[in-house]
Amino acid sequence: MFDFGILSELNEVSTAFRILLAVILGGVVGFERGKHGRAAGLRTHVLVCVGAALTSLTGIYLCTYLNMGDPTRIASGVVSGIGFLGAGMILVKNNSHVTGLTTAAGLWATASVGLAVGAGYYAGGVLTAFIITLTTTLLTVFEVKQKRDISFYIELDDHTKATEIISKLRVNYPSAHGFDLFPAKSGVAGHIGLTVNINTQNETIERFEQDISAIDHVVIAVMN
Repeated sequence: MFDFGILSELNEVSTAFRILLAVILGGVVGFERGKHGRAAGLRTHVLVCVGAALTSLTGIYLCTYLNMGDPTRIASGVVSGIGFLGAGMILVKNNSHVTGLTTAAGLWATASVGLAVGAGYYAGGVLTAFIITLTTTLLTVFEVKQKRDISFYIELDDHTKATEIISKLRVNYPSAHGFDLFPAKSGVAGHIGLTVNINTQNETIERFEQDISAIDHVVIAVMN
């Protein structure tokens, strides 16, 4: 293992360093998720990573200074507990299409990064955060190429226009299917969220995304 000197011990300097590192690593993962319009973005990932880091630190503190048992016991609860938060990211649409699995898995992995950093395992935390980001960015390209259907999230600034826009998409893109309306992820009053699946064998994703973005009342159009 690397010798990090004062940062290997539990003190004010190492505590501050570990919390700040958790903010940075959680932010790196969360920025990518938020950029693609995911329900859990920058703030959620930072809070999860920081909370996990503090939990790990607290376990070490209780054991070291208060002689209160196993330092991993309190941290182990994060691994299972984060599952409840991740479950809220997973949605099953009317067409039985499941979304949010990657985001939920990313939250769980980000919590693990926070635990590692809080315990002073810097190399493991940094490397894992890098791999998470790599997985959710570069590997998405390969995954998309293998899929026939791609799900898009579209947000409209006027819920009364939803039916009109769906009809337009049906006419312009015969392979579009699985339309599903639900409250907008942004939470803005009057906005409405819409998902649609597009067959990649019959349509070009880039063209489809550009055409959707150009439609009146469309605020955002991103791949789920």
